[in-house]
Amino acid sequence: MPEPLQIDFEAEGLLDGLSGDAREARRELLERLAAEGVPLGELHEAVAAGRLTLLPVERALAGGAPRYTPREVAEISGVELDLLQRATAALGIPYPDPDERSLTEAELEAARRVKALHDSGLPEEGMLQVARTIGRATARIAQANRELSVRTLMQPGDTERDLALRFATAAEYMQPLVEPLLIYGLRAHMLEQIRRDVIGAADLASGEMGATSEVSVCFADLVGFTRLGEEIEPEELGLVAGRLEEMATAVADPPVRLVKLIGDAAMLVSTDAEPLMSAALGLVDASQQEGKRFPLLRAGVAHGAILVRAGDYYGRPVNLASRLTAIAKPGSVLVDEDARRAAGEGFDYSFAGERRLKGFDSRFKLYRVRRVSGGDA
Repeated sequence: MPEPLQIDFEAEGLLDGLSGDAREARRELLERLAAEGVPLGELHEAVAAGRLTLLPVERALAGGAPRYTPREVAEISGVELDLLQRATAALGIPYPDPDERSLTEAELEAARRVKALHDSGLPEEGMLQVARTIGRATARIAQANRELSVRTLMQPGDTERDLALRFATAAEYMQPLVEPLLIYGLRAHMLEQIRRDVIGAADLASGEMGATSEVSVCFADLVGFTRLGEEIEPEELGLVAGRLEEMATAVADPPVRLVKLIGDAAMLVSTDAEPLMSAALGLVDASQQEGKRFPLLRAGVAHGAILVRAGDYYGRPVNLASRLTAIAKPGSVLVDEDARRAAGEGFDYSFAGERRLKGFDSRFKLYRVRRVSGGDA
C-alpha cells in the first residue's frame, strides 16, 4: 500500500482562522482523514461547508469509500438506471450525476434488492409508494438518533478532532445495535397489523385486501401552539411537541395505532371505535395533567369507510375528524353521529348542535363525549 501523500494543510488554507489548540486539533484531524484516503478536494469542501467534524461519521456510515458510478451500479445490479434513480428519489436521498464515482458497496447491495423486488412481480408504482413511506419514516428515525447523539456527545471545550472522533466511534458502535432493532420493530408491527386484518368477501371479490374499510379516525391538536411558538424558545417548543408524541404513543394500544404527528397534531386510527374513543379522552386528560405551562389538547373523532395507501389513510372520515378537531373546545373531544354509534353506549354524550363544516355539503349532528362517571379510565 503506497504511503499517503504529505499535504501542507497550512499552504492549502485549511487551517486559516484557527490558532492554538484548535489549530493543532484540526491539523491532526486532517492528517487522520488524509491517511484514510480522503481526497484533498473533499477536505476543502468539508472545511468550506463547516462539516469537517462530521466527515469521519459520514464515512463510517457510508459503508466504505466510493467505488462506483450510478451507471455502473445499474449495470452490475441489472436495474434500469431510471428505476434506480426514481427509487432513490422516493427514499428522499439526493441522487448524484450518473457518471460521478460516488456510490459504495452499500448502494450496490441496495440496488440488487431493488432488482429482486422488481423481478418478484411487484408493480413499480407500488414499490415507489413503499419507498416513499420508508424514506419518511427512516428520516425521522435518523433525526431522532442525531439529536440524541448531539445532546449526549457534545461537551464544553471540545475541539473539532474530539467531537469528530467521538461521533465516528459512537456511530460504529450504535449502528449494529440500532439496525436489528429497526428490523424487529418492522416485523412486530407487520405481524400485529396482519393479525387484525380481516379478509372479507368484498376483498376476495375485488382482489384487493382492505381496498376500503370501516375505521375510526382521531385527530388531536395542541391549542395555541402557534402562538406559543412566539412566546418561548424553539428548544422548549420542541419539548412540548416531543411530549405530545410521548402521550400519543402511550394511548395507542392495539387496535389503536398512531399514524403520524403533523407539527402540533397527532392522528390515530382504529378498526374498533370504542378503544379509539378511550384513547382520545385519555390523550386530552393527559394534556390537562401536564400543568398550566402545557397547552390543552382538543380532539375530533369520525367513523366511516376509508382508503389505505402506503401506510396513510384517505377519505371522508379523515377530513371530517380534522374539521371536528378545529372546532372542538380546548380540553374536549367532539365526535360525529357515526363515531358515536360505532363506539357504543359506554360513554357519556352531550349534544353539541348541528353544523355545516367547511368542505362538506351536508350538516352534521355533533356530540361532546366524556367518560361515564365512575367508569374505568
